[in-house]
Amino acid sequence: MPVLAALGDSFRSFFDAVEVFLANLAAVSWGLLAVGLLLHASYVTLHTRAWLNALRAAFPGTPIRWREVWGAYAVGFGVNSIVPARAGEVARLYLARQSVTGSSYPALASSFLPETIFDAGLGAAFIVFALTQGVFPDLPDLTRLPGLGLAWTSGNPQLVLFLLTVVAVGGLIAVGIMSARVRAFWDRVRQGLTILRDRRRYAREVAGPLAIAWALRFAGFWLILMAFGMPASVRNVLLVLAVQSLSTLVPITPGGAGAQQALLVVVFAGLAAGPQVAAYSVGQQIAIVAVNVALGFAALALVFGTTDWRGTIARGRADRAAEEVPADETVRLR
Repeated sequence: MPVLAALGDSFRSFFDAVEVFLANLAAVSWGLLAVGLLLHASYVTLHTRAWLNALRAAFPGTPIRWREVWGAYAVGFGVNSIVPARAGEVARLYLARQSVTGSSYPALASSFLPETIFDAGLGAAFIVFALTQGVFPDLPDLTRLPGLGLAWTSGNPQLVLFLLTVVAVGGLIAVGIMSARVRAFWDRVRQGLTILRDRRRYAREVAGPLAIAWALRFAGFWLILMAFGMPASVRNVLLVLAVQSLSTLVPITPGGAGAQQALLVVVFAGLAAGPQVAAYSVGQQIAIVAVNVALGFAALALVFGTTDWRGTIARGRADRAAEEVPADETVRLR
């Protein structure tokens, strides 16, 4: 029930802002918005290059085509924009499994980590910067913001403790069940992390493209702020990036819908009128989601020859459940 209540708050926050956005469409600079969204698409594309390099390090000698890696990543990104709880990662894994000969789900899943480390580090830095600016409310008030999905935690400490205990116990049980296969499993996990063992290669082939990607994302958000008549500055773009990072910590809505609107109204209080901030926040999210979904459907149709994204998720879940590692299997890392 608390989670359903948080979900309701998130959607109410989002749709309240949609009404304001629709009333302010005439004020949008569509040219600036289009360039900003093009930079966002470039950000997504450079992420696929980083993942491709991580996969090639994990599976040397295996032909891996960037076209298929881009397609799997774009589909996952697009699905995550419209389906909560990171369902897009299931599709991304499944499509990558079909594209990389001899791969396994543990190795593919761990290959996400090299880029995740970089992204999470930057996200944490953005949040710390925002905290130093004094724009976020105190923690008790922050958890009560509508749309963030954390309001129930402050009033239900016993439930939070119970859920953490259940997760911990469940993890121990899972380890026990997998004990016969744990060596093979971790060998495959380490395979996906191969590029992390070569610092120079990681810096050149993962961190380098990601740094350029984030620079493009920064420029994109600058232009999107301008497109909606918001004050654009280094500080304000960093605050937007902080909100993006914080709003997706609890993925109860696709892309943090609702949470972003609630946070941006607080962050930009005093810098712009409330209706203008609301119009910007929902307009930005709708535009970015539209680009993500367009890229995802284009990738699904052009690269994988289907438009059945629901079926792709279902097949991915079934395929992962069916994958078993024999207890006596010896995994030879390539």
